[in-house]
Amino acid sequence: MDVSGFAVQLLNGLAGASSLFLVAAGLSLIFGVTRIVNFAHGSFYMLGIYGAYTAVERLGPWVGFWPSLALSALAVGVFGALVEVLLLRRIYKAPELFQLLATFALVLVIKDAALWAWGPDDLLGPRAPGLAGAVTILGRRFPSYDLLLIAVGPVVLGLLWLLLSRTRWGTLVRAATQDREMTAALGVNQAWLFTAVFALGAALAGLGGALQLPREPANLGLDLATIGNAFVVVVVGGMGSIPGAYVAALLIAEINALCVGIGTVHIGGVALAFSKLTLVAEFIVMAVVLVVRPWGLMGRAQAPTRNSGPAEPPLRPADRSLRLAAWLVLAILVLLPLAGRLSPYITVLAIDLLTAALFAASLHFIMGPGGMHSFGHAAYFGLGAYGAAVLVRSLGLPMELALLAGPVVAAVGALLFGWFSVRLSGVYLAMLTLAFAQIVWSVVYQWDELTGGSNGLTGVWPSPWLADKTAYFYLSLAGVAGGVLLLRRVLFAPFGLALRASRDSPLRADAIGLDAQRVQWVAFVIAGTFAGLAGALFAFSKGSISPESLAVGRSVDGLVMVLLGGLQTLSGPLVGAVTFTWLQDTVARSTDYWRALLGGIVLLLVLAFPQGLAGFARQAFRRGGE
Repeated sequence: MDVSGFAVQLLNGLAGASSLFLVAAGLSLIFGVTRIVNFAHGSFYMLGIYGAYTAVERLGPWVGFWPSLALSALAVGVFGALVEVLLLRRIYKAPELFQLLATFALVLVIKDAALWAWGPDDLLGPRAPGLAGAVTILGRRFPSYDLLLIAVGPVVLGLLWLLLSRTRWGTLVRAATQDREMTAALGVNQAWLFTAVFALGAALAGLGGALQLPREPANLGLDLATIGNAFVVVVVGGMGSIPGAYVAALLIAEINALCVGIGTVHIGGVALAFSKLTLVAEFIVMAVVLVVRPWGLMGRAQAPTRNSGPAEPPLRPADRSLRLAAWLVLAILVLLPLAGRLSPYITVLAIDLLTAALFAASLHFIMGPGGMHSFGHAAYFGLGAYGAAVLVRSLGLPMELALLAGPVVAAVGALLFGWFSVRLSGVYLAMLTLAFAQIVWSVVYQWDELTGGSNGLTGVWPSPWLADKTAYFYLSLAGVAGGVLLLRRVLFAPFGLALRASRDSPLRADAIGLDAQRVQWVAFVIAGTFAGLAGALFAFSKGSISPESLAVGRSVDGLVMVLLGGLQTLSGPLVGAVTFTWLQDTVARSTDYWRALLGGIVLLLVLAFPQGLAGFARQAFRRGGE
């Protein structure tokens, strides 16, 4: 790449960094004050670009283009304020992860609302009046509108600095970021402060989306794509640091732009496709930054803390009534294939429910008793699935051996990634697990020769004696029941006590001779192994496997399952997995707008049962026994 091409790619990176910074700055503000990990922030970005498109259509491209951008951002800000008042204000006292679940449900509702309002097709807006052409820079043409975007980032950064450092409102925001309890004790109306911050953060995201109207089409996939990038920027820059978000946005946008510009380089007869790194470059950057500087480039080191939420009672062995209930459920499952003879789909759905239950139980193992929040647990589910599939397809191993080897592949991945992850805590640990998961997904997605690339692998069928769905159901039942019982057994063993001690008080655990990081690392490997078993069972049940099994959506599904059932109960992930998977299947077959219906159901469940379904049942049972 020549000098002019290099310069143009740098300018492209600067233009892309501005909108990325606007979204990340809003997300950082919201998290800093309200402590909410707002998964719906990408939806605000999507609504910003859709709103700008509609406003331009109504007002006309020549007269109404620039006012449309401002109106769209303002409308998104008002919508964000309504979300905070009507929804989030009701769950501030719930654990942070349940707030994440509520905002995820909101994503589903907003996505289908956008589908209803604007349809499924991409919508490309007009060029910006007065900036529709291009300028010549070092002999190359560069869009004039992108020059405006380059200026937007520093201008907004400066305005935010003035707002936060030179106004009374900004002083209150900074005070609430550092100590919310003391701010409330001084008489500050926290409710309206939170609403104002949430509205400002949403408006920034909406403005970031609106500014992209001439550059990219409005589509329904922008929400999840944007929130992933925004999380990366916020974590790399440092949680709560607006300047850090700008620096991180510049760094990531420039790296992506250079990867595109470099393209494919041939070194010693080996072709290195740098353009493919754009799928995962930001996650590689995040992983490197968090390993070297765990609190981000411009963030502050945080003291280790335990999970938020009420104190958890000690785990107790199952009493007689619970054991009877477990045996009853097992008996029903054993007899379930009889109903499957009337409707074979029941058996197929039951296998999906079983694999989801084991996947959720393995995630709960490190999230609940381990206190380690993982946003990338799908990596081990996918490694187990692909490990088994590749061994059958490429090496010709028998299905039975491949089924045993799949969890080993997942365990190796957990052994490697867990070594780095357990050195962090809180949101930083969660985001590092997401980074590793995205790296694995990128490798699987692009390694056509081994994994089939984006098409995945087909023809991954079980052995002839398991070809019948009933036989495979019983194999899945044995594997899942055995896996759940082993995980439960580990939690009541001395290792389980050490794991919970490391979660509740790392300093005290260290004082009595426990190596907290090593205990958590082993727990990471155990959880990854059983997630790999779930993935291997899933692959053979479907006869194929695709990169979707490692995507962010699969990890989010696991989080929803665990939180919906209840983080503080051992039966919670099983209840949540069955409920969520069944709802997905039932709702998806009943309406075209199944996401909105599913999201609404999840929202109602979160508001009605903030401790999860199993947690609510446990509390009700205890109250009934008093």
